[in-house]
Amino acid sequence: MGPIALFDKSFLQSLTVDESVWFDHFFMPVVCPIFFVETLADLTKQPRAGSTRTPQDEVRILADKSPVMSAAACVHHMHLAISNLLGHPAPHLGQVPLAGGRPVRNKDGKPGVVFDNSPEAESFSRWQRGQFFEVERDTASSWRAMLASLNLPEVARGMRQLGITPKNCKSVQEAYGIAAGLVHSRAQPEMQVGLLFSFLNVPTHLQGQILHGWSSAGFPPLASYAPFAAHVLTVELFFQIALAANLISAERASNRADVAYLFYLPFCHIFVSGDKLHQRCAPAFLTKQQDFLWGPDLKAALSAINQQLSLATDAEREQGLHKLAPSPPGDASSLVVAMWEKHYPMQKDKTLRTALTPEAERKLVEHLNTFAKAPEAPEVALFPVDALESVAIERHVPPKRGSWWVIPKAVADKELERE
Repeated sequence: MGPIALFDKSFLQSLTVDESVWFDHFFMPVVCPIFFVETLADLTKQPRAGSTRTPQDEVRILADKSPVMSAAACVHHMHLAISNLLGHPAPHLGQVPLAGGRPVRNKDGKPGVVFDNSPEAESFSRWQRGQFFEVERDTASSWRAMLASLNLPEVARGMRQLGITPKNCKSVQEAYGIAAGLVHSRAQPEMQVGLLFSFLNVPTHLQGQILHGWSSAGFPPLASYAPFAAHVLTVELFFQIALAANLISAERASNRADVAYLFYLPFCHIFVSGDKLHQRCAPAFLTKQQDFLWGPDLKAALSAINQQLSLATDAEREQGLHKLAPSPPGDASSLVVAMWEKHYPMQKDKTLRTALTPEAERKLVEHLNTFAKAPEAPEVALFPVDALESVAIERHVPPKRGSWWVIPKAVADKELERE
């Protein structure tokens, strides 16, 4: 686990399986809903001319590279924004919002939350085996049909009628500035919330509650009242302004899906992509505490690490990734090391890490298992995160991926003996 990294489909596609192992190991990848649905939508693609691979083969190959060790499947931005409008705080930088937590108390009465293996992770595991549900095929068809039906030229014309043209908006930064200015303004709050209701498909029965809460607070700027909802609105307005100003092509419907990755920027330290639209647009939304990484650059850094660690002996490899490389090897000339030093500095400093003895590791596992097997305790759901004794996330990790033992071979062999 390392810096939190949002990634897009183009980046993961570019990696070999071995490179994807190191991405999963040295970063905490964010599996956002857009990546999941884009991957699923490949089921309905036509095979490339001359290719012997079926759409199912393409999805299986991508599933083989999908993060499983420290990945976090993020809650959909619409649900987060609506919750934020209802007065619930939104996660911020360094906090990936997860769904499905089970509040528990262990045998000592201590509170905790257990996150079972995510549906996305279960799906990737099935796709690796070539198993696809009919509902997934239907979802894939619906997604591609939705993209095909988008009328981006009409959206662009509508914004031009409001005065946005290539003459008065000449850069991505200017488009972002116009969008952010509207969201930070106290003027026309009804228009802002109306746009949000439309963009987020807010259920009718919640709209009155949202309006009442905002008006009772005196209609402060949306950016201060509901910052994540404001971010979502900024991205939506930015996209439409950029279309009108010819900064984003209205002829490519998939641009709508590409821009949707930007909804998830507030949670990550790093956004890595090999998409040129992301390369141009994402930096406008990032803070000084965040970085955009060009996908081919990070791929090259991961490849160099893979080559360096490939010199390890079989005995060293069989100890598993955490013993072989607890932190990325090399100096700050490596992009991976540079990102650790900026976003994960304490963990890069080996003097601050103390290896656990086997006995200490055993006790820690036993302690965590008391939460994983504990009965549900609904009242714990109301506790603040700081009051929890433990937050456990279940993961189904294969013993070996590509050329690398993810967990120690000896541990994997013992598990096989028990089966």
